[in-house]
Amino acid sequence: MSINKKIKKVAIVMGSQSDYLVMKRCGEILEKLQIKFETKIISAHRTPDRMFAFAKTAVKNNFVVIVAGAGGSAHLPGMIASMSTLPVLGVPIETKKLKGLDSLLSIVQMPKGIPVGTVAIGENGAFNAGLLAASIIALSDSKVKKNLEKWRRLQTAAIKKKPK
Repeated sequence: MSINKKIKKVAIVMGSQSDYLVMKRCGEILEKLQIKFETKIISAHRTPDRMFAFAKTAVKNNFVVIVAGAGGSAHLPGMIASMSTLPVLGVPIETKKLKGLDSLLSIVQMPKGIPVGTVAIGENGAFNAGLLAASIIALSDSKVKKNLEKWRRLQTAAIKKKPK
């Protein structure tokens, strides 16, 4: 895979508009780390042609990591991973009946040969998926690596040594 060194983007995709409340946390940390990203609604079940076209053209469109949030049956991350060699990070979205456990199990139980990195359910998972995407990009981008290291130093410094 040839990556354009000037443009390294993360794709943040989700199955519906309601998932954006969770997935925007991924974009927030990517912005802080100065990583370009695009956010899209792509439903594995309601817009399969859109999903297929996105997955097949992701490399050509300069994406290097895909973060896919999905609830319920949560097929979006796995379906994209089945059509792309890019790293896919799945974010389980909480559902009303099963509190996101259904989404988590659907994403984490991928068949052998189609890996999807899976994070925690909900907003914390989306935020961590952004950090994980940054870590992947930092392997080949010194600016992102420096930004990520600075963010971690600031996070560490913000933790008090004693309670007040």
